[in-house]
Amino acid sequence: MRTAQEKKKLKEELKDAGLSKPAADAVVEKLEAGDEPGAMALLDAHREKLLARFHKSRECIDCVDYLVYQLQKKDKNNNTYLERSSIMPKKVFILSATPRKGGNSEILAQAFGDGAKAAGNEVEMISLRDKNLLFCKGCLACQKTGRCILKDDAAEITGKMQAADVLVFATPIYYYSVSGQMKTMLDRSNPLYNSDYKFRDVYLLSTAAEDDPETPKIAEQVLQGFIDCFPKARVAGTVFAGGVTSPGDIQNHPALKTAYDAGKAV
Repeated sequence: MRTAQEKKKLKEELKDAGLSKPAADAVVEKLEAGDEPGAMALLDAHREKLLARFHKSRECIDCVDYLVYQLQKKDKNNNTYLERSSIMPKKVFILSATPRKGGNSEILAQAFGDGAKAAGNEVEMISLRDKNLLFCKGCLACQKTGRCILKDDAAEITGKMQAADVLVFATPIYYYSVSGQMKTMLDRSNPLYNSDYKFRDVYLLSTAAEDDPETPKIAEQVLQGFIDCFPKARVAGTVFAGGVTSPGDIQNHPALKTAYDAGKAV
């Protein structure tokens, strides 16, 4: 017969081996009763459970190792899975808000679009001056129906805005703010407010006769006011070209390369 101290130590060793307190007590009881085969049977059963858990863990470890291998494996372009995911083509929707054909902000927008295309993205650019856009009536019907009651080109444009990954607004600076065309389109995008919009990154491209870097600040605040109503979106970047007045003055302006590089990096 074992002493109380010996039984206590044996139970502690059994628990260290992974047995529960009731199982450890049962093994000790069988040993004390002289039923060594019964005690060994309990220990063998516990050992089988441990082996099963070990093999299951081993399978899980193998699966994790394989997954890590797949994620780190490079393709023919030397990109890993995560790197390929980060360079998935995006839908870039550019809205040119200048009333002048061939305006400087439109040329700036084209440079941004060229950069985005060079990076393999899908780019669509429209000019608001060619669109029939009525002023928002403030009726808020769109908040209930998801559609505007006005029958013009805004519905098609907002649909494209909703489906885009990247939105780009290009505007001349008028009275230190955005053009009327851009502001009207922002107001008419109200049906997107409660929608499942896809866009996350929004850019502002602007041009002005004045060359002061502070010139577009109010325009940027106007766009920020729009973005603040869409919590999943953010202002991803701004490009300003100052000192350009007549259409085409922006040619050879350094902002064109800045816009191209920004488009390439979306």
